[in-house]
Amino acid sequence: MFVGRTDELDTLKDALARAAAGEPQALLLGGEAGVGKTRLVEEFAAAACRRGAVVAVGGCVEIGADGLPFAPFSTALRALREALPEEFAAAGAGQEEELARLLPELGEATSSRHDEQGMARLFELTVRLLERVAAAHTVVLVLEDLHWADASTRHLLAYLFRTLRTGRLLVLASYRADDIHRRHPMRPLLAELDRLRTVRRLELARFTREEVARQIAGILATEPDPAQVDDIFERSDGNAFFVEELAVAACQGCCPGLPDSLRDLLLVRVEALPESAQRVARIVAEGGSTVEYRLIAAVAQLTEDDLIEALRAAVGANILTATTGGDGYRFRHSLVREAVADDLLPGERSRLNRRYAEAVETDPTLVPADARVMRLASYWYHAHDAARALPAVLDASVVARRRHAYTEQLRLLERAMELWDSAPDEVRAALRPVDYTDVYPPCGCDPATTPLRYLDLMAEAAVAGRFCGERERALKITKKALRLLQDEPDPLRAAWFWVQRSRLVQALARGDGWQELANAQDLVRGLPPSEVHADVLANVAGWSMLHRPGPEAFAAAERAVEYARMVGAREIELNARITLGCLMVDAGDVESGLAETARVMETALQEGVAHVAGRAHVNLPSELESVGRSREAVPILREGIAFARKYGLLDSEAWIWGNLSDSLYALGQWDEAAEAASGALGSAASAKPRGSGALRLAHIALARGDAAEAGRQLAISHAHYGTHDPMPQQLLPIARIAIGVAAEEGRILDARVELDRALAVGFPPGTQRYGWPLLLAAATTEADARALPVAADGRADVLDRLAQAARKLTTGAPVWDAYERWTRAELHRAHGTDTAAVWSDVVTDFECLDRPYDLARVRRRLAQALLEEAAGDDERDRATELLRLAGAVADHLGAHPLAEAVALLAQRARLTLTLPHARLRSRGGTPVPRQALDPAESLGLTNRERDVLRLVSTGRTNRQIAEELFISPKTASVHVSNILSKLGVAGRGEAAAVAHRLGLFPAEPLTAEARG
Repeated sequence: MFVGRTDELDTLKDALARAAAGEPQALLLGGEAGVGKTRLVEEFAAAACRRGAVVAVGGCVEIGADGLPFAPFSTALRALREALPEEFAAAGAGQEEELARLLPELGEATSSRHDEQGMARLFELTVRLLERVAAAHTVVLVLEDLHWADASTRHLLAYLFRTLRTGRLLVLASYRADDIHRRHPMRPLLAELDRLRTVRRLELARFTREEVARQIAGILATEPDPAQVDDIFERSDGNAFFVEELAVAACQGCCPGLPDSLRDLLLVRVEALPESAQRVARIVAEGGSTVEYRLIAAVAQLTEDDLIEALRAAVGANILTATTGGDGYRFRHSLVREAVADDLLPGERSRLNRRYAEAVETDPTLVPADARVMRLASYWYHAHDAARALPAVLDASVVARRRHAYTEQLRLLERAMELWDSAPDEVRAALRPVDYTDVYPPCGCDPATTPLRYLDLMAEAAVAGRFCGERERALKITKKALRLLQDEPDPLRAAWFWVQRSRLVQALARGDGWQELANAQDLVRGLPPSEVHADVLANVAGWSMLHRPGPEAFAAAERAVEYARMVGAREIELNARITLGCLMVDAGDVESGLAETARVMETALQEGVAHVAGRAHVNLPSELESVGRSREAVPILREGIAFARKYGLLDSEAWIWGNLSDSLYALGQWDEAAEAASGALGSAASAKPRGSGALRLAHIALARGDAAEAGRQLAISHAHYGTHDPMPQQLLPIARIAIGVAAEEGRILDARVELDRALAVGFPPGTQRYGWPLLLAAATTEADARALPVAADGRADVLDRLAQAARKLTTGAPVWDAYERWTRAELHRAHGTDTAAVWSDVVTDFECLDRPYDLARVRRRLAQALLEEAAGDDERDRATELLRLAGAVADHLGAHPLAEAVALLAQRARLTLTLPHARLRSRGGTPVPRQALDPAESLGLTNRERDVLRLVSTGRTNRQIAEELFISPKTASVHVSNILSKLGVAGRGEAAAVAHRLGLFPAEPLTAEARG
């Protein structure tokens, strides 16, 4: 009978109802061993089936890293395919070869390039498969015993829980909580999943005394004696499995003298079996979580009748149970299996593993084909036979790599390195790198005839570690390999390992990776062209493009393309050509560079080189945006998102989302730009793409006047980017936003500090797309702060340095020509020498560009200049039209600072705009209705508070204010506090900045009419 668990079962049924309504559900079920997780899952699965759901169950293999990667997913998908064959086939159509890595019966897995995105690509396809199958059917996916999960299974589960968006799908994963010790690999996964609001976690508690009594009654089919219940409850502590074992033991009369130790408690019923049944139990315990009947027979070497009788005795005693398919046996509870396995003698264990391995080699059909290689590797390894184990483990590592199970591949390769010295020379001599490695560095020899070397294993392991995120382990392997290469000089191999170290150092935030690349470059300098040489040059060019663009980067990219073509390294060539194309655009050869990058993208798509095509979808539209061709970039970016999602290129997708945000922002589609920036944050697998998403959100928040949110997103971006690998494309935009936030909050001196840092970094060739907006932000800040006393000291020096930087910064495209003219106009304004003619030229430039927000800003400046020059009616009419157009854009975008500036300028000049009045912002940037034409009144300032604010804006202290207004210093302090509260600012400097920005105290009247 099913006892207790009412609340948990109700929770699961509620999740099922939500899933059936189209809201995917994810649940984690935890509890100590024997507490009743499996029983609860079985009860829920039965209820789900009664409601018409399809239940697919998969369990993790207990032998961990030696087991088949993705075992629970493979089993569950197989069950799902059997239950819904047509729907499954339609959902996986066109991706069968890739999905065969999880479900081999779909076909032969493709031998595509193995890269860092391979696992992510497989994960994305799996999630989409489940979503499609669950589109028309409610599907319950049960994954049991996660505490035994291989790393690939854990990664796939985390990806599934993070990215599941649609479908009538419920995912229920169970794990043994008492096995999750501090260093257990499940622990960080559970912590990560706990942070997801979409994941619910259930913890099964032990039974109460009343529930124990009901359980015993169900087992014994009679009401138990209360004293017996008390005894069993005390000894079991409410653990359902222990309750059952103790109740049965008591019923069979073996309770007296029963040991208290857990192991003996679990073994007591096994030891009560006939000797033949005990022997079979020991064999099954060492064979794995589930062992096939024919394999048991081959290892036990009993007559068929004796074997059947032994199995019947073990099944009858509830020690073993037949598998669902009826072709094998497993222990009824894993705790008993662990106890039996632990009771084996060392020699007995290795002998059993040898017999298992010999049986499978003699008759490979004894185990499923997709598990055979892994099982053999495990059996031979635990048999302590290095001669047989080394090739078996290497074969298993190849299978793991083909399935993109890189963590398991790494574990197996480390095991192979452990076995290397113990294996006989003739065994090692028979191994070939072409059979067991995918990334071995060329050494001028034929890999089909050259023996496999220890360094080849290290190379494969280093890349596997990088692909699966085990970068610390990979770094240690490269360090050891480079030490070995000091004794065995091999420049190409050493250069290859230095490139790997560069990537790992950057990924681990240990540095920018340049010194490692420089070492690699020194090693290949002067050597004939080779694949390693071309790869080194391509990496140097790519690094330089991001960190130190210029002639050296261009030369390295050209040589990388040349060498790659000479040696037929197609992927290296395509990657280097992308770098070359980008450098051409940045150097001013715009059309040729864009054409080259577009050709590479088309070629990569035709040749099926997904990672190169993904990079092209990032870089080509980025270069289009860099020269102001945002509208051309958007369709390429949208195609790129679909492509990256199809192939599971998570980081590429995130970078594409970030670039799409930039282009949409430029085109005036800010809501869509914010969604795209959020897409970068949500889809990235690495930190830096997430940093780019946060930086774009900060940019939008700042333009909309929410300085607090901009500052928060800027801090998030800083955290993701880190400080170990500074790049101009990150440092300069961060500085620009930091200047804007500081200016919005009235921290002019802080804005200058940010400018100083940026100018110290400088503007390398090709960084004008980041340099001009930064210089413009700084020049605008200085011009806006011209009337603030706090900004007077040092202003001349700042403006001089800005002018010098502007003279040195290149343009090369109409958009940057326009930015140059705009920046110089702001510098004129900072000096008080700007004129309508100066701003008219800027407006003319931007009227030719597709950047509505920028055009609105400069139109407002031109209107201001026209009005300040005591213009006539024609100029006033033109200013009115300019402000009307600028205000319409500001209102549409939600650009509150610009809308306020337009409205206030119109008020001061007594202009009537055919627009609803813009709304001022209160504390935190929230718009509030305008109550009057006077902005001070709109902010709720009294006449006296306005007088006080005017003096605060000129830098007066409370005592000076009191003396000038004939009030006490205490009264002045109260007025200042009230003003800060009404303006929603933290200090006097911010209050002065707000007053200046809103034009509350113009230095001079705008016009004769305004003076009246």
